[in-house]
Amino acid sequence: MSYAHFQLPSPYSRWNYLACHPRLWLRVDRSVKDSSEPGVFPNIETAVTASRPGDTILIAAGGSHHVANIQIRKPLCLIGAGELPDDTTLVCSRGSDSALEFLSTCKLANLTVRAELGCCLLHRKGRLTIDGCILQCESNPLDYLSCPIVSTASSSSEVLPSQTKSNSDGVFVSQTRIEGGAKAVLTSGDLALQRVRVIYARTSLLFWFDVEQMCDQIDHDKPL
Repeated sequence: MSYAHFQLPSPYSRWNYLACHPRLWLRVDRSVKDSSEPGVFPNIETAVTASRPGDTILIAAGGSHHVANIQIRKPLCLIGAGELPDDTTLVCSRGSDSALEFLSTCKLANLTVRAELGCCLLHRKGRLTIDGCILQCESNPLDYLSCPIVSTASSSSEVLPSQTKSNSDGVFVSQTRIEGGAKAVLTSGDLALQRVRVIYARTSLLFWFDVEQMCDQIDHDKPL
């Protein structure tokens, strides 16, 4: 028996199958003119509205997807379909508070989010994971009003230390470029910036950090 023509499916073909299967993922494609194809939407807002908790939304590469104050109230994953985060850009025009507003546990991956004025991502509740993205606030005389990430989350009740990492609100950033604005992260609740790491690449800086409640500090201050 010859195995010369037998090939296992490559990881890319598997990825492509998952990305294009209408029953598994939702897709955003600006070239879509009607809603005849199931699971494909012309913009991010309609895809978010039609999604169900736990869905993944694949956003097509090429061009710019315009977003403004889109509220996400259910667990979702938004992924850029390009090879690099630069290939899939979400643009928030001036006059909007944020590009995306999160009120549930969500994940962003392989995306560029650009805000002309205001913030790229507004985190109000849940656990927000940002992986391999680019967050940009455009330079202008009102830079002090811009911030790539803003978190207003506050813990409404006491969380046990054993539950903190899995259940509490927070923002978790990995391998992400952050450019422009007054500061990378602005918090107005009781979350704090922690565990910051930076890698200096040739043309940019890559950040890893968490924004969450500092329960450890409270425990350390208790008398023995």
